[in-house]
Amino acid sequence: MENEKVYTINKVSMTISSFAIQAMIYEISCFPSPGLISPVSNGAHRDMNLYTFIDSTSTLSKYLALFVQEGLSGKTYKEIFNGIRRIGVEAEKDMFAKTRGINTHKGMLFLMGIACAATGKAIFDKKEFKCIQDIIKKMTKGIVENELSSLEDNAQLTHGEKLFFKYKTQGVRGEVEKGIPTVFNFALNFYKKNLQLNINDRLVHTLIGIMQICEDTTIIYRHNPQVLHDVREKAIDIIKLGGMKTDIGRSKIDSLCVEFIEKNISPGGSADLLSVTIFLYLVEQYMNSNNV
Repeated sequence: MENEKVYTINKVSMTISSFAIQAMIYEISCFPSPGLISPVSNGAHRDMNLYTFIDSTSTLSKYLALFVQEGLSGKTYKEIFNGIRRIGVEAEKDMFAKTRGINTHKGMLFLMGIACAATGKAIFDKKEFKCIQDIIKKMTKGIVENELSSLEDNAQLTHGEKLFFKYKTQGVRGEVEKGIPTVFNFALNFYKKNLQLNINDRLVHTLIGIMQICEDTTIIYRHNPQVLHDVREKAIDIIKLGGMKTDIGRSKIDSLCVEFIEKNISPGGSADLLSVTIFLYLVEQYMNSNNV
């Protein structure tokens, strides 16, 4: 067809992007996941369900490959970052068109797009997996200062921008500029240490682990920093009780599911970071087994 865009995507980009899709599906498939969409509950969400997320993931799949492809090049870190942001604008439009305006994956798109591109750059430059975190830092250097520090309060601000103006929370921008430390410095190892659990239970256990430390702006936006503090404390207590490894830990997680629905609490930021954790776990396995 005339005027149709033509893309050239290599095998590596398709392989890496398949890990991102797998990770997103894993996250939405595990339960009990307090306040979140799962196959058995809509959590604290009234405008979306499991099928909304499947629709959105399917629509975003082609863009994930484009994110990797952008990084799989000799471009500078800033050129790559600017490139994936342009791709992200198109991806977001498609997501909203598919979901009829429901925001299923906006935060996820930002995090996963950066993780995909940084992985592509590491592979192109023949660097080890551990270098991906530093690549992310270089790609996003200055983003908080450039995009948040000069903000003025107005109706056009995004959720994250409004929270920075109100509470000085840096949100997902601060997380990426620091190299996604919640994942690289904690969640990846936490996930690996619990390989004795079956896949569903390991995912839920890791989600609760992330909730202990995540500055979850989804929770702050719906409520306030005090509610986030309370959620973190409850997650810490659950992990101390054994989480998904013990009957009492499982019982506490079940109770949290009920509580979060009643109080309209959704740890969406933690869910996004769980997806990135799974993605990077799969990437590390791939890079190690293929000597990439």
